[in-house]
Amino acid sequence: MVNFLFKTEPYQHQLDALNISYDKEEFALFMEMGCGKSKVVIDNFVHLYREEKINGVLILAPKGVYDTWYSKEIPNHIPDEINYHTVKWSNANTQKNKKLLATLSEEPERLNILIMNIEALSTKKGTQFVTDFLFKRKCMFVVDESTTIKNHKAKRTINAVRLGKYAYYKRILTGSPVTKSPLDLYSQAYFLDPSLLGFSSYFSFRARYANLVDRSANGRTFKQVVGYKNLTELNESLLKFSSRVLKKDCLDLPDKVYLKRTIQMTDEQKRVYKDLQKQAKALLRTGTVTITHVITQIIRLHQVSCGFVGLDGGGLTELPSQRLPELMEILEETDGKVIIWANYRHDIQKIQNELTKVYGEESVGTYYGDVKQERREEVINQFQNPESPMRFFVGNTQTGGYGITLTAASTVIYYSNNYDLEKRLQSEDRAHRIGQVNKVTYIDIVCERTVDEKIVKSLRQKQNIAQTVLGEEKWKDWLV
Repeated sequence: MVNFLFKTEPYQHQLDALNISYDKEEFALFMEMGCGKSKVVIDNFVHLYREEKINGVLILAPKGVYDTWYSKEIPNHIPDEINYHTVKWSNANTQKNKKLLATLSEEPERLNILIMNIEALSTKKGTQFVTDFLFKRKCMFVVDESTTIKNHKAKRTINAVRLGKYAYYKRILTGSPVTKSPLDLYSQAYFLDPSLLGFSSYFSFRARYANLVDRSANGRTFKQVVGYKNLTELNESLLKFSSRVLKKDCLDLPDKVYLKRTIQMTDEQKRVYKDLQKQAKALLRTGTVTITHVITQIIRLHQVSCGFVGLDGGGLTELPSQRLPELMEILEETDGKVIIWANYRHDIQKIQNELTKVYGEESVGTYYGDVKQERREEVINQFQNPESPMRFFVGNTQTGGYGITLTAASTVIYYSNNYDLEKRLQSEDRAHRIGQVNKVTYIDIVCERTVDEKIVKSLRQKQNIAQTVLGEEKWKDWLV
């Protein structure tokens, strides 16, 4: 059992997770967002450093998260008496950056910590630097939001698995290890140790847990996954090297409430939607359809349900739609600050313009790819400030779904969704986390008889599969 003074006192669930993992060479912390898994890992590697078992830490995390490790998590939780040095990776080929990275080779007795964005392992420069760092020090290798290495074919996954062999200790962290299918688990576990799940290849793992049928297209045959099996067995395997912690079991947080507001397509939307469906069916009949073609058609149909259609030559055409009026009606019924998630840049800008007209320019802040980093931080600070006139936070889950706190809001509106379960769950937890004192209401705007309904159905199915694998009770109160 771990026995030393903490800089920040752990919750009981954090202490429990630390006690069962601190001396393991490989371990997975499957702790929901907001349960404090970063602190558990920090306390873990501090303990190992004190025991002289490591003198280096490598942390890989997605964009938007690795900054938080550097600026908040590590300074907040590492005891002051620990001699440590933290460097945040940059690919910039400047003299200043070279000198900063070189400091990781100094003072062999110091705990040197390298924090990198996961994308760096897709580059030759980043991979080489990690190799050198792991060779020169006895390291713990941490992959935060480990679903970033779920694709066994991706370059960053291949490099993470290969380089992980040189680490003394390995940890993976995520609240949602299964976001698309149980097959997501293979590469995450393989990174820790190829023997943990008992399969030497992805294909043998897939054959055990997926129902496969033979398909043929374009003159070739292949195996297609049509369902899953033996999930209870898979759950039992996970229990041997992981700790699962849910917010509802360890934190006294208010409830989540889910509501759905349905809208209909306008006549113009119906016409365009049917035309696109006809085009898609005609394309299918050609027999030369790729996955890219399919995705493109789904996106176009979804855009029409949102009130616009992209043109082949670039640009777009607005379509009459009930979606924005429905949003404004919801806001009229809502008090306090509100988060609005929209899937498309065009929709974010349209929402911003409408809110500015009705509530004033200072009432709204946006958070998406076009917004500079400095402004993003301003938006978060203003939104969280109860004295600020900023009432609406409008963004997309791709940019704002990770690593930020938006507990000033107790209403979250999904103007539109996408198929990514991980981003959905992460974005929900921007408001539902430590610091939230009110129940959080999630409102989904869903256009009936469109791909909108299929997206929501897909998200629910993915979540149900994930909960079966993780041994959890399935959602009872989410959207039907």
